[in-house]
Amino acid sequence: MRTLAVHKLGRVEYEDGLALMRRAGAAVAAGAPPGEDHLFLLEHPPVLTMGRSASQRNIVASRDWLASRGFEIHETDRGGDVTYHGPGQVVGYPILDLSDRPDVRRYVGDLEEAMIRTCADWGVEAGRHPEHRGCWVGTRKVGAVGVHLSRWITSHGFAFNAAPDLGHFQTIVPCGIADPRLGVTSLAAELEARGRAAPPLAEVEERLAHHLCALFGRARREAPPDVRTVAVVPVAPDGRVLLLRRTAERGGFWQPVTGRIEPGESAAAAAARELREETGAASEVAPLDYRHAFSVDPALLARPPEGLLLVEETAFAARLPDGFAWRLSAEHAEAGLFPLDEALRLLPWAGLRKAVRLALR
Repeated sequence: MRTLAVHKLGRVEYEDGLALMRRAGAAVAAGAPPGEDHLFLLEHPPVLTMGRSASQRNIVASRDWLASRGFEIHETDRGGDVTYHGPGQVVGYPILDLSDRPDVRRYVGDLEEAMIRTCADWGVEAGRHPEHRGCWVGTRKVGAVGVHLSRWITSHGFAFNAAPDLGHFQTIVPCGIADPRLGVTSLAAELEARGRAAPPLAEVEERLAHHLCALFGRARREAPPDVRTVAVVPVAPDGRVLLLRRTAERGGFWQPVTGRIEPGESAAAAAARELREETGAASEVAPLDYRHAFSVDPALLARPPEGLLLVEETAFAARLPDGFAWRLSAEHAEAGLFPLDEALRLLPWAGLRKAVRLALR
């Protein structure tokens, strides 16, 4: 029996999620480690994704309106039309080697069945629609499916509406289904109609993971993030951002101040310590109320691990005093103050770019 590593990642920027799927797929194909598949359960910020058969006409909100409200738009290699991801929705990316059960129809049916069973766990009767894929409560869609397979390695997956803002679906023709008799719903909305409270998102994720392990015939392994880190964005009085370039032996990429949270250390204490150690600054650190997860490109590591390296990072900001002169640690080769556009161009992860925008805001 193959193992299914279950990763509950919280917030993941969509671009970082695409990279995560690519690296996980490569690890599964290479058998690193042997016999292990992955299930990533996460939330994305508001984003519209376009499948291979998507029509631009099915995005009904203007691009300017979407951009002003923080929506991103991404084209993908999954099947299907346009769909929405956002907070309150459980997005599931199973990265499986299906060569032991090479049946695409069965695989898609298992994704639908996991969502149907999860609805049943809270007494909501769900099922399939005779014409459209997904999980349905009557004429209302509560879960979408869109997958991609390459040499029987899966990517993308499903999106289950636990408690998202249903108004956000009005920006699109969901999955290209224009039939006015059909709509979108959520587990929270269905329970509210029955006079019941919605469950916490973590409980919904747990039931989805439970059902998927059973349906896939995989032994479950809990897989917390490999490393927990902090990122501190130091901002100069003129609004420029201090970035540090790691030495070639440490990847050679640009970043703000980053570092691991030590055992028994709070994220805020780690942020203050790393800022002092990497720049010499004793500035107060301010939380940005932003935590995200991402995978590290093995090419950036001197000694890459077998399989994936997953990081959960908590972001902070710090104000630098006038005339601050930084003092670099041995981890970095150079540093510089950069305006926003240039800083965003240099940073390798979407989550770090989000932290910089939040710090300047």
